[in-house]
Amino acid sequence: MDVEIVFHIKEVREEKKITLRELSEKSGISKSEISFIENGQREPTLHTMCLLSLALGVPPAKLFTVKVKR
Repeated sequence: MDVEIVFHIKEVREEKKITLRELSEKSGISKSEISFIENGQREPTLHTMCLLSLALGVPPAKLFTVKVKR
C-alpha cells in the first residue's frame, strides 16, 4: 500500500485572502519556505503544519488530504 499526501495550504490561504507575506508574519515561517511547500518542492514537518494551521485559523487536517494507493 502506498500513501500520497496532498497539501492544500495555498488553497486555504487564498480562500482566506491572506498573502504569502501575511502568512509568513503570522506563522514565523519564511515566505520562501511557504512558497516551496505550496509548490510541492518541500514537505512540511508536523511542527510547520501546526504553525501554518494556527496562523490560518483552521485545524491542521484541513491543510492536507491523504490518498491511499493500492
